[in-house]
Amino acid sequence: MAGNDRLRAALESLRRHLDQDLFPLEIGDAAADRRVLGELRGQLDDYLLPRLSAIDAPLLAVVGGSTGAGKSTLVNSLAGVIVTEPGVLRPTTLAPTLVCSPADVAWFTSATVLPGLARVTGGAACAGRGEPGTLGIAPVEALPPGLALLDAPDIDSVVTANRELAAQLLAAADLWLFVTTAARYADEVPWSFLRLARERSTALAVILQRVPAEAREPVAADLTRLLHENGLGGTPLFAVPELELPSERARLPAHVVQPIATWLADLTVDAKARAEVVRRTLTGALDSLGTRVPDLADRVERQRAGIAELRDIAGRAYDVAMSAFDEGMRDGRLLRGEVLARWQDFVGTGDLMRALESRIGWLRDRLVAAFRGRPAPDRELRIALESGVESLIRATADAAAERAVEAWLALPAGRDLLEKSGVAVSGRLGRASADLPGRAGAAVRAWQGHVLDLVRSEGADRRTLARAASFGVNSLGVLIMLAVFSTTGGITGIELGIAGGTGVLSQKLLEAVFGDQAVRTLTQEAREDLRRRVRALLDEERARFTSLVEGLGPAPETAARLREAAKVVQERGHL
Repeated sequence: MAGNDRLRAALESLRRHLDQDLFPLEIGDAAADRRVLGELRGQLDDYLLPRLSAIDAPLLAVVGGSTGAGKSTLVNSLAGVIVTEPGVLRPTTLAPTLVCSPADVAWFTSATVLPGLARVTGGAACAGRGEPGTLGIAPVEALPPGLALLDAPDIDSVVTANRELAAQLLAAADLWLFVTTAARYADEVPWSFLRLARERSTALAVILQRVPAEAREPVAADLTRLLHENGLGGTPLFAVPELELPSERARLPAHVVQPIATWLADLTVDAKARAEVVRRTLTGALDSLGTRVPDLADRVERQRAGIAELRDIAGRAYDVAMSAFDEGMRDGRLLRGEVLARWQDFVGTGDLMRALESRIGWLRDRLVAAFRGRPAPDRELRIALESGVESLIRATADAAAERAVEAWLALPAGRDLLEKSGVAVSGRLGRASADLPGRAGAAVRAWQGHVLDLVRSEGADRRTLARAASFGVNSLGVLIMLAVFSTTGGITGIELGIAGGTGVLSQKLLEAVFGDQAVRTLTQEAREDLRRRVRALLDEERARFTSLVEGLGPAPETAARLREAAKVVQERGHL
């Protein structure tokens, strides 16, 4: 008992790791992944945990098979009364019916067995036509205590939910009574389930129904051969002859089903035989966890990798946007158009470039006079620069959003995530957020203020104080801003073909005031500060995408914990 308690604790720990949405997105074969997860949950909930809690509980024999194989007729015949509704309309069994001795009703009506199905007890409610999601309980005197028969839906039902329920019930069984016919015993669908029984070492018996008298021996021999070839040699096989029944609701004659009834009764009476059935099926189910759970862990890692890919796609889109902004700072585009016009107003003349070639000092004097007499142009130039930088930020953010959405739409997982996010969210993702212009404007103005602080700090030096004062902080700040967009990182001061010679002019003026090295330092600091602010804006834009995957799917440690839980179960799983 102590060993069973330790094993049960290990299984409960494993079950807790499965109690989360491990496969939220269409990554890989997500439908198969979810099915595997559902099967594991179901077998733990419906079989392993209940059986370990009560090793001596009654046997549950699930009667399963293909459409029209005669499962309901067989259950009615073994029970001796009509408890489940046979017929030609498909699907016949809409809700499963469990037939048991009155002595075992309390066990099978408890929440321990098949806890996900609501119970309906007795009468017409147990005719296989109950509400989906219910389990009919039919007490029958003819069945011996310690055994229940469960009439399951068709394994090949046209209704998906019925197929899934059939698989769930078979996984919850101590014993499979697999029903097939002389006409369909070689079909692939039944054999996929039979091979599953072999892999999990589930106790099994096969009932071959509707066998013409002349075909009994050859069909039985061929089915026996197939059982051997599929690793199921020694499986009990019962053949039921083809009979003309007076109605669809008629039961098979007692003598026809007597061999099956006797075999089942012997299992319940013989404690050793019954314990062997339980041990075999339980051990097989536990052993199967050693491969099924690590396989699930692999699927979990694939889901996490797919979610991480979506996050990385968004990150790369905004990394490209940052690179585009850097290129926009270097290529001089910001110093054309309105900025160039305001620059010309700022210096007050169009022929100063010629003067620059001969006398920097004369140019400085001329500029001082212009600055002092006309204070407005430097403000207009700052505003023009501000507007240009804002436009560049918006353009790169728009391009990044569009790029990220297109990349997500190219992947099933991305399409799935966008669809689940809803039209209101996904419809806005393809453009920069509505409040970006305001945030960008605030960031650029804060940067301009920082540049002025840099100029004040650099101009505080005694050697440059007089020269800096003669130009004014605002004017020098504007020149530093221009240098940010006209030089290669402030390192060489090489002019990059900016219209009207703006870059050379601002660079030379700054060098005349601060000196060559200081200008390089100021320009580099100003550039890096702007980049940090733009990076922060783009990170906020990227968060619109990454927030959609944040917390989605399994936790990072889930796969490792699943493998460890499976290992513990294997270590404690010796019955």
